[in-house]
Amino acid sequence: MNSVEQTEDLKAFERRIMEYIAYLQPSTSRWRIVLIIVSVCTATGAWLWLMDPNTSRNPFLYSLWQHPFFTISSLILIFLFFAGIHKRVVAPSIIVGRLQTVLDDYNMSCDESGRLILKPRPDN
Repeated sequence: MNSVEQTEDLKAFERRIMEYIAYLQPSTSRWRIVLIIVSVCTATGAWLWLMDPNTSRNPFLYSLWQHPFFTISSLILIFLFFAGIHKRVVAPSIIVGRLQTVLDDYNMSCDESGRLILKPRPDN
């Protein structure tokens, strides 16, 4: 295989990586927004729950029943983590990290957008 064919193959590979990472970005951004909103709601609900003077006097479940905003937002947050939102939020980073590990064997790497970085050949 000559160098022109190798260059074209690398360019095609780089375009495909960049295309896939760009495809993930809108979805990742939406999941980040969802996670931020639910986290802020949970934190706000927790603040209101903890600042309520009756919280320490009432039984735990009754206290949660009296603060449905905190209870519901906490349950939603727990459900999102069990559903794998943490993986969806960092999906491009996971893919880039794994790709960098594989490309290291070929004296290459890539940046966060998927652009290939050719490393100098090691002198033997």
